[in-house]
Amino acid sequence: MSALSGGSNPAWIRAFLAQPWVAPLARLALVSAFLIGGVYKALNFGSAIAEQAHFGLHPPALWAALAVVVEIGGSLCVVFRRFTWIGAGGLGLLTLVAMLVANDFWNQTGTARFMALNSFFEHLGLIAALVLATMLGDADSGARNNRGRSIGP
Repeated sequence: MSALSGGSNPAWIRAFLAQPWVAPLARLALVSAFLIGGVYKALNFGSAIAEQAHFGLHPPALWAALAVVVEIGGSLCVVFRRFTWIGAGGLGLLTLVAMLVANDFWNQTGTARFMALNSFFEHLGLIAALVLATMLGDADSGARNNRGRSIGP
């Protein structure tokens, strides 16, 4: 990955990050919760509908179907580095909706507030990681496209 080849990282970190299995495994780990969640929702669609209704999303069947498509499709886009921007973007938007609907710490008190606040910011961090995955994918793609081209007029 060209985006990781320089900088101030120690040589052993650069060597580790340059291993061909690290980036695919990291992409899979990044989207693992979405992928597993999407497959589970698809196999238990009635429960997925009930979940959406529980959080007040209507019509719940539409939201459940949307969640399945975005979680599985978006995950595959990120894992296979095809249309990463749309896959990560869809997962990020889905996560944003979940943050606002399921982690409404502003409506909570005590321990429930603390747990919802913590989960809210964990989800925000996940959105940031999806943005970074898209940025790294673009940087790596640009480096591949520019290989072999001469620089100049």
